[in-house]
Amino acid sequence: MSDETTAGVHFPADDQGKRSTTTTTKGVLADSVRGVDPALAERIDGAREWRTDYVDLVHDVTAASARSTEAARRIAADGLASMRRRMVLVDDAGSEVPLDEAHAGMPTGAAPFGTESVRGTAEPVTELRVPVGGRELAGEELRGQLGAWVDAGLVEPSFAEAVGEVIDHPEWLALPGHRALLVGAGAEMGPLETLLSWGADVLAIDLPRSRAWRYKKGLASRGAGTLTFPVDAAGDSGADVVHQPGQVLEWVRRVRGDEPLAVGMHAYADSGVHVRVSAAMDLLMGELTDDDARTALAWLATPTDAFVVPPEVVEESRRRWAARGFALKGVQAPARALGRGRLFAPAYRDARAGESGIADVLVPQQGPNYAVAKRLQRWRGVAAEGAGQTVSFNVAPATWTRSVTKNPVLGAAYGGAHHFGVEVFRPETVRPLMAALLVRDLVRETPQRAHPEELFSEAAAHGGLWRVGYEPKTALEVAAVAGLPGSLRRRLRG
Repeated sequence: MSDETTAGVHFPADDQGKRSTTTTTKGVLADSVRGVDPALAERIDGAREWRTDYVDLVHDVTAASARSTEAARRIAADGLASMRRRMVLVDDAGSEVPLDEAHAGMPTGAAPFGTESVRGTAEPVTELRVPVGGRELAGEELRGQLGAWVDAGLVEPSFAEAVGEVIDHPEWLALPGHRALLVGAGAEMGPLETLLSWGADVLAIDLPRSRAWRYKKGLASRGAGTLTFPVDAAGDSGADVVHQPGQVLEWVRRVRGDEPLAVGMHAYADSGVHVRVSAAMDLLMGELTDDDARTALAWLATPTDAFVVPPEVVEESRRRWAARGFALKGVQAPARALGRGRLFAPAYRDARAGESGIADVLVPQQGPNYAVAKRLQRWRGVAAEGAGQTVSFNVAPATWTRSVTKNPVLGAAYGGAHHFGVEVFRPETVRPLMAALLVRDLVRETPQRAHPEELFSEAAAHGGLWRVGYEPKTALEVAAVAGLPGSLRRRLRG
């Protein structure tokens, strides 16, 4: 086994021992649509500039999924099957098998993990509270803020309705009848702190970084719930689901108890590692679901993706496009001409009146590995819900997270987004809102949907990206220029 390839989930090696992310991600995306749109699969296979071509191709895969329930489920099933055939599990000796052959024999390698727990010392928070603009809103004030966000086109009405249900049912907050398993528990957008403050019982998996674990243990001690996590033979907290999938699975099986698990995937990684962690999580989720059919699955969807949106969203976007003032139209017209239509293009150009559209919010700077990793997660959500499993998969708004601010283009674009009707939220506002959607999803019956893609459009908080008049990526460069001064100031302060 080479120095670069440790045990765990990897891209497959070619004849020269190289593990190409492009070959695999292109292949998975092409395989997903081969059974419903062979011509699109051929276009994906033939893409030469993958880092730029993928944006339009992922959009087209979404459009293919929109055609029917059968197409959406076939794409999800075939995409997941391709990933399982192509991605591999490497053992400690360097032998590798495709993930679809790894179910019964996931290697454990090192000694099993031990277990530690931290119990909170505070009283549980018994109402939904959301920090907004320096104030903590609850009850009717929070309902008023939800209504204001709906009126501004920042969240869907179903989002306000869902959060309103949690306001009405504070007994849901502590996750009665469930234990949460959070992988990537320290994620900036994750629900760890919120769930612990509500008194929930949380199992946590995250990388073994001592400072980060000291912080998580501090959250647990100051909270009202219980945090349980693995420790290795040296006493270090944490585990790596990519490199230790067998040990993680064994630990979860040992500590999960009798209550159904709600398994949340909140881990993020740069480049191809994001695909690997998504594949490893898919393997883990499959095993835990086989163990107990009551297992629920949870993700957060990025707003910077391609989504099928309902006709009323398309209509509102077109109304906003038509309502631009003469001065604004006069400024944008020459810019559009100079950019040959690349700037300030209207959204939903291909949607027919009264029909659904594709919200094309893919950001090229995030790269194809990110897009395919998120697509793997979405396919699993569609497949699981189609099989009757409880799934929570909610679109969160654009948020000022570290992963955004470290990307200079995205940071600047977010800084200028308000010029185009898009709001970027603070993490402390988003966390309790998305945790509220999670607990609501866990207590309700599995929804009966007209189309599987409604899993993502229902209760979406997109920050305005779906309802603006422009196709967002055609305003990205201008937004980045407008937001550059603020971005520089943030970097200097950081």
